[in-house]
Amino acid sequence: MTTRSSELFAHACRRIPAGVNSPVRAFRGVGGEPFFVDRAKGAHIWDVDGRELIDYVGTWGPAILGHAPQVVTNAVAEAARNGISFGSGSGRADLRLDAGNQESADG
Repeated sequence: MTTRSSELFAHACRRIPAGVNSPVRAFRGVGGEPFFVDRAKGAHIWDVDGRELIDYVGTWGPAILGHAPQVVTNAVAEAARNGISFGSGSGRADLRLDAGNQESADG
């Protein structure tokens, strides 16, 4: 039986070297195929075949708070409402980065 992940991997192999753009290439070294993620929340991920898995990798560090924590999704939504990319610097971003460190903001 062919899984949706297998179908997507075969399709990706025709367009991306080794079919993936991450350390997932290591699956081949242990005789496996990578699975394709549908969604994630907290420490859990669900693949396109409907399996729920515990994510022990955590995106190699960036998901230290888990996937889609409310505090992060709220901050992303707020930032997106003000524009995503300007092709120029944004004083608004600089002010937020330095809000907790006035010494750094003053030079």
